[in-house]
Amino acid sequence: MPKRRHIVLTSHSNRSGLKGIPVQWGHGDPFQRGAIVATVTDPNHRNAIGTHSGSYAVYRALAVASGVLDPDHRPDFTNTSPAIAIGPHPSWADPEKIVSLDPFGALVGNLYESQIAEGIDIRPTIAVTRAHIQMPELLEAVRQGRIKEDGEIVKPGGDLVVTKAAVEPVWYLPGVAQRLGVSEEDLRYALFEQTGGMFPELVTRFDVKVFLPPIGGITVYIVGDPDAITDPARPLAVRVHDECNGSDVFGSDICTCRPYLVHGLEECIATAQQGGAGLIIYFRKEGRALGEVTKFLVYNARKRQEGGDRADAYFARTECVAGVQDVRFQELMPDVLHWLGVTRIDRFVSMSDMKYNALVRSGIEIVERVPIPDDLVPPDARVEIEAKKAAGYYTDKVTPTEEDLARVKGRGLE
Repeated sequence: MPKRRHIVLTSHSNRSGLKGIPVQWGHGDPFQRGAIVATVTDPNHRNAIGTHSGSYAVYRALAVASGVLDPDHRPDFTNTSPAIAIGPHPSWADPEKIVSLDPFGALVGNLYESQIAEGIDIRPTIAVTRAHIQMPELLEAVRQGRIKEDGEIVKPGGDLVVTKAAVEPVWYLPGVAQRLGVSEEDLRYALFEQTGGMFPELVTRFDVKVFLPPIGGITVYIVGDPDAITDPARPLAVRVHDECNGSDVFGSDICTCRPYLVHGLEECIATAQQGGAGLIIYFRKEGRALGEVTKFLVYNARKRQEGGDRADAYFARTECVAGVQDVRFQELMPDVLHWLGVTRIDRFVSMSDMKYNALVRSGIEIVERVPIPDDLVPPDARVEIEAKKAAGYYTDKVTPTEEDLARVKGRGLE
């Protein structure tokens, strides 16, 4: 490892060398708004708390500590520009529409080229590329004739052509506080204390308003023509999906996550083939953002409780373990849709009342809500889906009563 340099904390009050680029969050001109600088190569340039790559920043530190990464490495952005143009949209210039990501995050290599050449280490927080994806369920849908191989959206053999974007969280702290209905000071102190004092600047540098939190980000999958997303004459289908590794990847049958994700993709394909577009918005919020360890503890508690795994006790078991049912805070979720320029969703492939309410409150019109078909719900997932319908999830059928919930049971801990 190279010789250690003197550590200067951004929380030091005597930092006379601080010359970070001023940030005017919500300004439509990227130069007036100012580039977000969260790199650590030159502390004098920083104008944000935290750093890039979310939780993966720790692995970068391991690479530096072990000597396999030069801490002063500067990326070569040749040929990394977005595969398609996204924006700018009017929402990019509205400080209340977007508070949890940098709308200019995919464009920094071009927008701030001269500043990068001057030595300011500015890095993208969004990357946009193209890909082909395959899923067994989609291939089966092609075989059954539900999905047509049109040669453009769905290739011969069943490959689905998508545009996809990876988005790192970039929080404007005053805006996040406003969304949550708390003061900026209370938000800062809670973030500082609940991360074990990891970011002292949260409580010592109230002049620094931007925070890159050490959490997972978002992946956007665009099916069909991206221009259709903002065209009011063309239909748009959207599935907002929160990560569930057990179901999404490994096919666990205790929840409806993968079946609903696949159904959302089918809806996106159908809408795109009708001349519109489809969006899958995939958030890294495992276990309702409570984490996978908590999630598995809740599974054990549900399966071992007296009377077995019951729909009428579904949320209670989560509260017993975690102290709360859900910490996904869907209030921040619409930002990525505003980044894409979405103003109307024709088919919203979700039953979640929290997601629906957050989108509508943010100014996005939802024309139709699409529940998961009954035949896609695994037997052991009946506990989850019936409990959620009783708690406010959208259903086009009768809402379950307490008596109904008491009769819905899952299997034991086998």
